[in-house]
Amino acid sequence: MTRLKAILWVVAVSQLVLGALTLLVPGPFFDWMGLSVPPIDNNYMLGMLSSRFIAYGIGMAALARQATPDLFWIRNMVLIQALDFGVGAYYVATGTIGIAVAAFPMVNAAIFATLLSVWSPRGEPAGSAAA
Repeated sequence: MTRLKAILWVVAVSQLVLGALTLLVPGPFFDWMGLSVPPIDNNYMLGMLSSRFIAYGIGMAALARQATPDLFWIRNMVLIQALDFGVGAYYVATGTIGIAVAAFPMVNAAIFATLLSVWSPRGEPAGSAAA
């Protein structure tokens, strides 16, 4: 297994776990993370958000199984992780959440984005060539 495929599997599992927890036990998950438990009606939106985590988890697993993983989807996950890091930094900087709450997700996002970027092959994503 290549380094890229290994990190794709790690990202896949993290997304699937995040999606399952957000879908199945959102209140306890938020509490465990040190966040305010949202009102019960917010579970609707969290359920929709969890579907995206789960879909990306499945997608990252599919990429890890490809002979040559598609760069578009790898770069898309790098963008997601960079945005995750930035959102965490913003809410820590504004005092909305403490660094203890954001540190683990932010470190994961930084590691995932960096390794996906560094270990990805160079070149254009599939389908980006001029027609």
